[in-house]
Amino acid sequence: MHISIITAFPDIMKNYLSASILGRGIAAGKLDVNVIDIRDFASGDYRQIDDYCYGSGGMVLMPEPLGKAIHSLDSCGQKPYVVYPSPQGVNLHQELVEDLSRKEHLVILCGHYEGVDERFTQKYVDLEISLGDFVLTGGEMPAMAIVDAVSRLIPGVVGKSAAVREDSFYSGMLDNPHYTRPAEWQEEKVPSVLLSGDAKAIEKWRRRQSVERTFKRRPDIVGRAGIIPWLSGGAYVMEVHYPVLDKHGEKSSTAITGMDLHDIARACRTYGIKKYMLVTPIAQQREMAKRIIGHWTDGWGSSFNPDRSEAFSTVKIFSSVHNALSWVKEKEKTEPYKIATTAKNHDGAVHWLTLKRNILQKDLRPVFIFGTGWGLHEEVLGLSDAVMTPIIGGCDSWNHLSVRSAVSIILDRFFGWR
Repeated sequence: MHISIITAFPDIMKNYLSASILGRGIAAGKLDVNVIDIRDFASGDYRQIDDYCYGSGGMVLMPEPLGKAIHSLDSCGQKPYVVYPSPQGVNLHQELVEDLSRKEHLVILCGHYEGVDERFTQKYVDLEISLGDFVLTGGEMPAMAIVDAVSRLIPGVVGKSAAVREDSFYSGMLDNPHYTRPAEWQEEKVPSVLLSGDAKAIEKWRRRQSVERTFKRRPDIVGRAGIIPWLSGGAYVMEVHYPVLDKHGEKSSTAITGMDLHDIARACRTYGIKKYMLVTPIAQQREMAKRIIGHWTDGWGSSFNPDRSEAFSTVKIFSSVHNALSWVKEKEKTEPYKIATTAKNHDGAVHWLTLKRNILQKDLRPVFIFGTGWGLHEEVLGLSDAVMTPIIGGCDSWNHLSVRSAVSIILDRFFGWR
């Protein structure tokens, strides 16, 4: 990756870039960082780069030397992606850092004084970025932050890639607490689990500490985190074909469809669902489902499409909702948290984000129950621990998604990661 930094104070940037992990990464050729002095493109004996702002105000960087500096980079090949640290920019966050790390040539323009001539930003700047709701005297410190954050994602800059994956925000949660020697300092002891040598217990402790710290300090980021890695147990999907409603609102059963089987199985495998449970009391339907599953897990389909075989390995068939829930309870050694879904408004329904936080905070074993036909019968809604509010589109109240679409949307909300 090639990074160019355009600044009026090149020595500040050069000193920073030569130090620590970043300096070693540059020296090893993991990334190429070039510092460009704006004054090298200024005219006159004084190499003037700023002038008074029209209509009163302070000094503003002039567009001409900045434009020449940008054009001097054309020889680097592909058109560079230009960012400008500015209080008016979008807030810098981890996903944006990842986008920037994928640019072949990133240019960071360091503003100063009152900023940069607007004509230049409109013509050349692709994105303005802010570190937060405060103002600095120049863009050098934000540029350092951007380069440092981006460089961590370039293979080889940080010694262990696992260290990057475990950082705050990268996996959706804040990092867990860290301790070093001595084991006791000023009468404060390192948590005993970290001294136990039990790798599984330590990992479990760290996961829970990350969750608790995130809820305490940054509960706002939970909505965009995939929570599977932070749960001690598994998550399950149940597709119910009985008891469900027909179009007259009467208790009924529905037929299993191959399309639902294929798509829901793939969604469950994608999002890390432990089992996709198919419920029907009709023996012929169960046999048909077994034949389809067997074709992909044991028959010719398993070698023809191994990915589909892996997806279908998540499917398990039950004759009743009760049997399916009992099986989960036995596997998890605790009562599952039953979440019924519906396309209709339901008294006491709970928003998905509240449910997500509840599952994470209490370390629950969720079972997401989806109905077919015209929705789940009251029997199933009544035995559930919570009913989720319907999926709502952006224009009106029309809501007739297929069950496979609803499964994918809901799983992404709870378990989607990056």
